[in-house]
Amino acid sequence: MTPRFSTLKIHEQDAAEAAVLGPRPLGHPGGLAPTRPRFRVIEGLVDSVPSAQRRQARHRRILGAADVVASTLALAAVLAVPGGAQLGLIVLAGMPLVLLLFKVAGLYDRDQMRLVRSTLDEIPLLLQLSGLYALSVTILAPLVLDGHLRTSEIAALWLLTFGVTVAARIAVRTAASRMSPPERCLVIGELDQAERIREKLVSSRSHTRVVATLPLSGPRVASIGGLDDVRRMVEHVGAHRIIIAPTTTDPNGVAELIRIAKATGVQVSVLPRMLEATGSAVEFEDVDGMTMLGLRPFGLSRSSRLLKRSFDIAAASIGLVAVAPIVAGVALAIRLDSRGPIFFRQVRVGRDGNHFRIFKFRSMCTDAESQKDDLRGLNEVGNGMFKISEDPRVTRVGRFLRRSSLDELPQIFNVLRGEMSLVGPRPLVIDEDVLVEGLDRSRLHLTPGMTGPWQILGARVPMAEMVAIDYLYVAGWSLWLDVKLLLRTARHVLRSGNV
Repeated sequence: MTPRFSTLKIHEQDAAEAAVLGPRPLGHPGGLAPTRPRFRVIEGLVDSVPSAQRRQARHRRILGAADVVASTLALAAVLAVPGGAQLGLIVLAGMPLVLLLFKVAGLYDRDQMRLVRSTLDEIPLLLQLSGLYALSVTILAPLVLDGHLRTSEIAALWLLTFGVTVAARIAVRTAASRMSPPERCLVIGELDQAERIREKLVSSRSHTRVVATLPLSGPRVASIGGLDDVRRMVEHVGAHRIIIAPTTTDPNGVAELIRIAKATGVQVSVLPRMLEATGSAVEFEDVDGMTMLGLRPFGLSRSSRLLKRSFDIAAASIGLVAVAPIVAGVALAIRLDSRGPIFFRQVRVGRDGNHFRIFKFRSMCTDAESQKDDLRGLNEVGNGMFKISEDPRVTRVGRFLRRSSLDELPQIFNVLRGEMSLVGPRPLVIDEDVLVEGLDRSRLHLTPGMTGPWQILGARVPMAEMVAIDYLYVAGWSLWLDVKLLLRTARHVLRSGNV
């Protein structure tokens, strides 16, 4: 039977190992009989690719081994007491205990549902599980050891287990991404959306690649064929995962497409358009067999604002003391490099549309603003924003400051004054802010930040995408989200990313 789909586009990820072949007949092993146009195939596609099940099973075993080693080292370090036999018994009891706790919490099944596997996202849960592990060991200890654990030993076991487990998971994930081939994805949806997904996976440095795209012909899910057709496509490209970016607005059609994808036996990810307006801060509940999605009101409560502001003051105060020598050194370098003030001040739009002056180290010549109109032809962003990678107005010291993001350090003073937050929406200049209209202006519900979700993208984003990113940040704010963004900003800066 000829599959009922229009085009299967197979992407070449590496020209060195790819070859352009003609369409294979349906009777060819692993082949398909797509209709016009002809398509490209990666050589050696099927035989060299492990199945999704084997790949996930191997990943779970590696994570489990890392957790056992980490918890065992922590337990041995804290409970190192005379009598090796006693210590050995409690260590042996602790090995299955940590596996049981982590399995029940879903930490071994979580990775298979994610495109980007980040240990940072697991930290709150790992902290809780490490505490539960320490409590369990405390209960078991009197059965093996003489006496009870002291309070200091319990606390040390909790924190040491947490720290070593986080480090072990980061290490094994890094090693696995370098030693194993990338996860292969088949995208079902619009070609433009598939290209956007490819770009996002590359920019996020995930160990995932889109190897083929199957476009839907209009709103009809039936255009891709049935389960057997999709299964043959998965086998043909050696896909480990199907990413669904549905173009149809028919809920029944989307549900059918998801069922077909899951029935192929590979992992499935869905790009729901609804979450572009709701964010990920949602709560699922079952109402007598009917699944409901609960959304919290937009914005922060008074207590959340107080918590965020308290965190800003504490962290900014500590940070200012820590970077004071760097601030002094940068100020001296600017003064020696070019004539003009050390600081650059510019009017920005803050919370609720109020204006304030942002502080930065001066990285351009003093007449930079007057040259802006002459350089608009070099603008790389457009749509109301002005950014040039190799800006001729930047001074010698300024290039280093921008490359290292040190030009942003004086904004700590804006944070202490309450005009900015450590993390928040991007503070726009006035001529950029007037282009943000309607409900998009709700991004101003929060105080603008020194950094934010836009800062860690590693690339310039247009105004429309930046506003959407800021909106989702406000919609899904939590203190842990701020901490994660600060940690990812630090990693981004260390990789010589530009703010």
